[in-house]
Amino acid sequence: DTECYCYPGFTFIDENTKSLGCSQNFTIDECVARKDLVIHYNITTLDNIDWAGDPYSVKQNLEKEDCKKSCQEDCSCGGVLYSNRKCCSMYMLPLKYGKRHGNITTTAFIKLILGSTISHPPETSQILISEGNQSLILTMGLSLGSVASLCFVIAIGSFLLYKHRVQNYEKLLENKSSGLTEQFTLRSFTFDELDEATNGFQDELGKGSFGTVYKGILRDGKSKTIAIKRLAKVNEGETDQIRTEMTVIGRTNHRNLVRLLGFCVEGSRKLLVYEYLGNGSLAYFLFNMNKRPVWKERARIALDVAKGILYLHEECEGCIIHCNLKPHNILLDDSLTAKISDFGLAKLLRTNQTCSTPRTKGTAWYSAPEWQSSGLVSVKVDVYSFGVILLEIICCRSNIEVQVCSAD
Repeated sequence: DTECYCYPGFTFIDENTKSLGCSQNFTIDECVARKDLVIHYNITTLDNIDWAGDPYSVKQNLEKEDCKKSCQEDCSCGGVLYSNRKCCSMYMLPLKYGKRHGNITTTAFIKLILGSTISHPPETSQILISEGNQSLILTMGLSLGSVASLCFVIAIGSFLLYKHRVQNYEKLLENKSSGLTEQFTLRSFTFDELDEATNGFQDELGKGSFGTVYKGILRDGKSKTIAIKRLAKVNEGETDQIRTEMTVIGRTNHRNLVRLLGFCVEGSRKLLVYEYLGNGSLAYFLFNMNKRPVWKERARIALDVAKGILYLHEECEGCIIHCNLKPHNILLDDSLTAKISDFGLAKLLRTNQTCSTPRTKGTAWYSAPEWQSSGLVSVKVDVYSFGVILLEIICCRSNIEVQVCSAD
């Protein structure tokens, strides 16, 4: 006859009616128990046993002890079946009816709950601070103090820098008629900065009808060489020329145009700051050098000038007419890349627009006849000037010699 038994840790619900099944003799929901509740349990082994039901987890290639440990560490596990194929099948409670037979090779591990205890945290008064903890607290305190001091110094420095820049901005706003602050984001220099950069405006690079150009070095840690154009004969209300150059160059960006870096407007003192180009003007390169430049260099320079003019006429937001193109206003960098400069007479036009201007004309022998006679300005003005420059590049001589005798 078959005898019925309960699994270890379980008892019959009714001893007289064993078919009703078994129940745990100690009840606790291990997975939702209080955090201060410590559960004590043991694992009982039953050999040659198998039971019905589906496992909630199956783990392969586990040794017997690892299978037992898996159930021990899983609060949902009530028992596991371990086969010789190293297969560990984990079951939740309640466990189904099982049977034992000598031919069954499966081993069962059943979790037995022995009881529980409540753990009490130590009283605050019983917590002792060791010497190591004291050192840690001291170190953290010093570190936090250092960080706070550093933040204070940075805050003071930022405030002083902000105050200095506000003062510079207020100086710029004093000249309200210039209208520069609304149009540009170029760097605003003080006159003292540029005076220091040029060592009192001593190193003169060239002079034109609108002012003198000086060489300088910025003392901002980078020692960057710059060219500073100091406008002459500019009173408080005469700001059209500086506004023209900044309006034109400030909205352009091309490798064949001289780059404007910043400006200075302090009362009657008005200056423009450009990038410095070490090889001087095209006029010096063509006319004042003992050795005639090779054709390859001259062809590349002519192409650079043409690209710059094309950008001004067709690729900018509005058509820009330079109105004063000549070799003296074309500069060369260290790699002999030609860049157009001096936009003091430039005009901003819409596409295909022609305008009349009463303003001072450009250099006579480079200016288009219609501009000299009628004052009409169009892209033809620059095209004519470029044609004259192109002839000079080809011949390596000026189109007019102003210092020859009358017989010549």
